[in-house]
Amino acid sequence: MVFVRHDSVTLKSPLRPHQPGNTFKAIITGEPDLLVVKSVNSSFHSIPDLAEWLHRSDIRAIAICGITTNHCCETTARVASNLGFDTWFVLDATHTFDRADLDGVTVSADMLARITATNLDGEFAHVLNTADALERIVC
Repeated sequence: MVFVRHDSVTLKSPLRPHQPGNTFKAIITGEPDLLVVKSVNSSFHSIPDLAEWLHRSDIRAIAICGITTNHCCETTARVASNLGFDTWFVLDATHTFDRADLDGVTVSADMLARITATNLDGEFAHVLNTADALERIVC
């Protein structure tokens, strides 16, 4: 299991180190096999090098979950696919927020998630839900 933490370098970001948004939420439990720290929207542009660690660990498939669906999760899925990983995008295990479009019209978080799923499925990732992902895991 890999945990990824976004350490923003933007001064007013709640994801800056030592800010409340930078810490893992209480629902995230356990000890990761690897802690990845990044300051951009892809987990593959990080310290330590995630792709190198996955290859060294002989891991060829990844399941993506986290925040935010249409930013870091989507970008990580695209890069993972480009790097040749079998990429699962666990849609109901991601989260995003309503956003205003260029005209100031609010696009709902649900719609943004659906658009991300549409963009990724079949091209960059297998989009599935948590129950289906758990059924596919071979132990």
